[in-house]
Amino acid sequence: MQAGNSELQTKYEKITQYIQSLSVGTRLSVRQMAEDLDVSEGTAYRAIKEAENLGLVSTKRRIGTIRVEKKEERQIDKLTFAEIVNVVEGVVLGGSAGLGKTLNKFVIGAMQLEAMIKYIERDNLLIVGNRVQAHMCALGQGAGVLITGGFDTTPEVKELADELALPIIGCTYDTFTVATMINRAIEDRLIKKQIMRVEDIIRKDAPVYSLKETDTVKDMQKLVEKTTHTRYPVVDNDRKPVGMITTKDIIGTKPGQSIGSLMTSNPLTISVKASVASAGHMMVWEGIELLPVVGTDHRMISVISRKDVMKAMQLMQKQPQHGETYEYQIWSGFEELRDKDGKLYFRGAITPPMINFEGIVSEGVLSTLMTRAAYRAVHEHKKGDLIVDSSSHYFLVPLQIDDEIDIVPVIIELSRRFCKIDIEMVCKGTRVARGMLTARIL
Repeated sequence: MQAGNSELQTKYEKITQYIQSLSVGTRLSVRQMAEDLDVSEGTAYRAIKEAENLGLVSTKRRIGTIRVEKKEERQIDKLTFAEIVNVVEGVVLGGSAGLGKTLNKFVIGAMQLEAMIKYIERDNLLIVGNRVQAHMCALGQGAGVLITGGFDTTPEVKELADELALPIIGCTYDTFTVATMINRAIEDRLIKKQIMRVEDIIRKDAPVYSLKETDTVKDMQKLVEKTTHTRYPVVDNDRKPVGMITTKDIIGTKPGQSIGSLMTSNPLTISVKASVASAGHMMVWEGIELLPVVGTDHRMISVISRKDVMKAMQLMQKQPQHGETYEYQIWSGFEELRDKDGKLYFRGAITPPMINFEGIVSEGVLSTLMTRAAYRAVHEHKKGDLIVDSSSHYFLVPLQIDDEIDIVPVIIELSRRFCKIDIEMVCKGTRVARGMLTARIL
């Protein structure tokens, strides 16, 4: 059972090491590689595809497959000077050799030079107009410079920028607009950073146990004794999931019976790039405990359990709020209150960002507010995340800017895995909207 996998793995490792030893720019041929390494063309082709997933090679149209430099993942909350050029639609005036460097802070030069020096540090970006002395000072402090207003700088500054490999960037926008654009770019990255993906929670150093269709019940029993697991994915020779099997499936069977005849075929899988929330939704909706994780080539990389997903989502709730999504911004304007009977409700005002092009509140915003109120009401009784099954909303009276509204959620049904909530929205004593939401509790 394990020998075939080990032999195939050894061949893949051999080919991967061979590809890593090639110089960047070398063209790869499946036939030539198969001859050089004494493997089949099919094995060589699959190994090259795996190397492409790892970022070691790239297939380009009319050129073929070539060895490329593997790009390391950078911190998502930092921008490079090259990315700043794209964000502000700027031009590089000097120091182009340093475009790959990251910046950790940007400083707006709207003060006297002597005061400005206190705020400029290494790997900063100084945003300033046509102030040549400030340009020289920033470069001397190890910072890049972004010149706004379409201004240029002197040849001496450009020469120093080239010498220090610190970019001097020019753009036509004013200082306020540029700062807003950069801040927005960083904010978008922080929001993306908060979205935990499946690849963030899989244990890459842990062994992944699986079976093949040709394995027997006896093989599975040995694996259960070794791992104490109760369910396993079943894979083919290419490590692609073809089924799932549990210890319940082999109760009362003969030791020589094949796994392929007992497994549940066509298992659900999750992409390594999918969000943890989508994995949780799939597991709760389908009632499954184990989910194979696959790469772009549909080969199994790892597995995740419902326990893994729940731990990850609990961890996400404890993380500080770095980037504010629109939903967070909308909900942050509402306060939590209690009536005389202690029942929970929420109060807030309609703000300009909530308005649609007709000058009244957006129906999507109202739906979001009612959904968030329902979530908060359920969290009082059940700790965990909700996955919405369905919701219906009725908008009775249009709302305008500065209207103050109360959102009153009422739990109609609540069980260990399911809930149903009625939500009423009131403005000045008049019912303006109503909704009904059903959700599963993770």
